[in-house]
Amino acid sequence: MAGTYVIETTLQNKNAENIWNLYMTLTRVEEAFRCMKSDLGTRPIFHHTAKRTKAHLFISVLAYHLLINIEYKMSQNGDNRRWTTIRNILQTHQRSTIILVDEKQRIHHVRLTGQPEACHLKIYNLLKINTKKRLKKYIVAKRL
Repeated sequence: MAGTYVIETTLQNKNAENIWNLYMTLTRVEEAFRCMKSDLGTRPIFHHTAKRTKAHLFISVLAYHLLINIEYKMSQNGDNRRWTTIRNILQTHQRSTIILVDEKQRIHHVRLTGQPEACHLKIYNLLKINTKKRLKKYIVAKRL
């Protein structure tokens, strides 16, 4: 059996290709949730109410759908990289925030997105994300 991959199943009405595709879907879901648990900090959180548990589950499922949608859009454009690879590349594209307090004790937050590199632009283009306008956000808050 060296070099052989064996999948045991109770599904009798599926052929080998269908079973393999189902198995690969399962491994991708498991990989996605592993990634979300570590990157999004969704583990372990102990909730004391059903409402909070449902909210946590909702956010996890929403994050999973976003992750799968990104992978799907990439694959539609011929790029079959997994979420972990995409995330590792995009995490190097940085945003900077400068916080200043003026003479009236107002707090100014100026946030500017850095110039994307070629590896970032390739992913953004495949996902049809507009990178021509560099995101700049300006927030003014009042000190209490």
